[in-house]
Amino acid sequence: MKIIIAGAGAVGSHLAGLLSKENHDIVLIDPDGDKLARATDGLDLMTLCVSPTSISGLKEAGTPQADLFIAVTPSETKNMTCCMLAHSLGARKTVARIDNAEYLQERNREFFTSMGIESLIYPEVLAAQEIVEGVRRSWARLWWDVHNGALTILGIKLREEATALFGQQLKDLCPPASPYHIVAIKRDDDTIIPGGFDELKLNDIAYFMTTKKFVPTIRKLVGKDGYPDVRKLIIMGGGRIAVQTCHLLPDYMEAKVIEQDPVRCQQLTDILDNDDVLIINGDGRDTQLLQEEGIRQTQAFCALTAETETNILACLAAKRMGIRKTVALVENMEYITMAEKLDIGTIINKKAIAASHIYQMMLDADVTSVKSLTIADADVAEFVAVEGSPVTKAPVMKLGLPKGITIGGIVRDGVGQLVNGHTQILPGDLVVVFSRTALFKQLDHFFKKPQGGLFSMFH
Repeated sequence: MKIIIAGAGAVGSHLAGLLSKENHDIVLIDPDGDKLARATDGLDLMTLCVSPTSISGLKEAGTPQADLFIAVTPSETKNMTCCMLAHSLGARKTVARIDNAEYLQERNREFFTSMGIESLIYPEVLAAQEIVEGVRRSWARLWWDVHNGALTILGIKLREEATALFGQQLKDLCPPASPYHIVAIKRDDDTIIPGGFDELKLNDIAYFMTTKKFVPTIRKLVGKDGYPDVRKLIIMGGGRIAVQTCHLLPDYMEAKVIEQDPVRCQQLTDILDNDDVLIINGDGRDTQLLQEEGIRQTQAFCALTAETETNILACLAAKRMGIRKTVALVENMEYITMAEKLDIGTIINKKAIAASHIYQMMLDADVTSVKSLTIADADVAEFVAVEGSPVTKAPVMKLGLPKGITIGGIVRDGVGQLVNGHTQILPGDLVVVFSRTALFKQLDHFFKKPQGGLFSMFH
């Protein structure tokens, strides 16, 4: 696949690094040669120091032959312009990074498609959506509804209250008739796609696949039924992610935003005028200020400043003050593992979230959704089983799936159901697959269409 990435900033360089590990023809373009050099240090890909809005530069990059054109420069206007140019030059698919939430409204989709912009991503909105999901279900590290809730994936940290789960092999803990399956385990630095002889241990993060009906059962089983629902939260940092988070909060939640810059505080007062949000000028690391603002009566703390280290330290301070649910914006990829080990509840990485969404532009139309598990070396994808594909030819136990890949569940005629070794996947089923990131490309053989058309996955 020929992929052109316009913009060698944080998102563009992250994507380039991920895609360079796959067998793709990648060109990274940016008018800043120093940015290009930093972004591609040690990577095997082509760079071009040109403006992404230059027609001659786009032609030189091979845009007319591009399967995917991704515009992720800091400028929304530039991204939209170069996507329109790329489309006119012949690029098959285009995706533009934006910073205006209005453009994402469904009623505007056809308008942008007619302009040659097939997909829009607003990383800050995507991050805010994950934050809100995290505080709505404060007892879970991950909650992901598959196919409008037909199936649910839960990532849960196992503490002492979950002793009933320890010391049993999964084949006994989750027999075929069980209302849940454990499809992945994060243990220290390892990600395990478990088999029947694996066991759960204290401090594992276990990923459960279940149906919505049995979510309360799992919550009780892991000892999380005593966790308070979040009604009040404090947000440190008043950037774009904080603003979008406030917009998306449910009506029953109250938020306080603590921002150091007095000018930004005034802007936030205007922006969030219609939201039930209190803006406070101060330092969110100031424990006295936090106490004055009622942190001990608050159920969640979100550290969303631009500084990863500040966010991690602030969350640790909040936990010492009794907050059970903490959320940290961690933009430095190398800090993600450290933040998880420090027991930060939800870790938000804007680049990884954006990558998951852009990634869908690369895949066959029969792959409907992809999610990278931020703290685990694993991906989850929803595939539609096509007529004649190998995955429909035998029961799951006889498919020969490589170790490190498992099918968690299927959605058939809108109804979610768990999978066991005897399950026969039918054409039209939506199939939820878990895999170690490095192994996902091996699924080509199982899900490709009879006439061909390979796809590949990245983390």
